[in-house]
Amino acid sequence: MRTQTRRERYSEKLKSAKRFPVSLATINFRHEGNVAYIIRAAACFGAENVFVIGALPEQRTLRALSGSIHRFVNVECFKNVQEFLDKMKNNNIKLVSLELSADATPIQKYKFSSNERICIVSGNEETGVPVEILKNSDKIFIPMQSVGYCLNTAQAANIALYEYTNRVTR
Repeated sequence: MRTQTRRERYSEKLKSAKRFPVSLATINFRHEGNVAYIIRAAACFGAENVFVIGALPEQRTLRALSGSIHRFVNVECFKNVQEFLDKMKNNNIKLVSLELSADATPIQKYKFSSNERICIVSGNEETGVPVEILKNSDKIFIPMQSVGYCLNTAQAANIALYEYTNRVTR
């Protein structure tokens, strides 16, 4: 039987929680759950920020879908892609986009570094990552061994964040 509330457990874990120089970005997600799931992953894996290009779901929705850990992650919204790109450039944050393209590197071959701040960009559910961001990004993809060739955008971001934290802590 648990003797602590969820908030008490989070507060206790926060004392030893690791933080990494990595952020996640979403682009005009159509499904509110995907934004919440990315925020949850960011909190679990120690990401610095979640950058949301477009609308952010209501706090009530975020709280319900993120497992209430949304308050442990800095979330910043941008009106458009250019505003986001300006922020990344001004803060010297390297962009790494999850995108199925001919020039993308398989994620297991990509060299993540803990010596630089990066932002893993997960594209819109239907249209992917905008060209303006791709032109300013390294591009990675998650190879699929079976009939499917792409994952849900939040799932892909979770895998990329796991790969990043796993490699930089070795």
